[in-house]
Amino acid sequence: MIIYNVTISIHQDVEIQWLEWMKTKHIQEVLDTGCFTSARFTRIRGHDDPNSSNYSVQYMCNDNKLLKQYYEIHAPKLRDEGLKLFGDKMLTFRTELELISEFFGNRS
Repeated sequence: MIIYNVTISIHQDVEIQWLEWMKTKHIQEVLDTGCFTSARFTRIRGHDDPNSSNYSVQYMCNDNKLLKQYYEIHAPKLRDEGLKLFGDKMLTFRTELELISEFFGNRS
């Protein structure tokens, strides 16, 4: 399993609009490409900049072939929409993570 992680810093002036767009449109559009099985959307805590907030979206992908397909076919269009809507008020960086193992605590 590969986790395609997108970390975003969003300026407070557009944060509410951006959150709505992410939750109701963008994440689902990424999933609709068929390249990912699920997504997890999180706020990064402990960030001290009063003008912006940081978030992470983790998209779960079964193999490199699907991730490459996403990059080549779908990513440019999906990234462009965010740039058009939020411009320099949204900064992103992307990382790929390879899942080695998962561990769960005891549930009593």
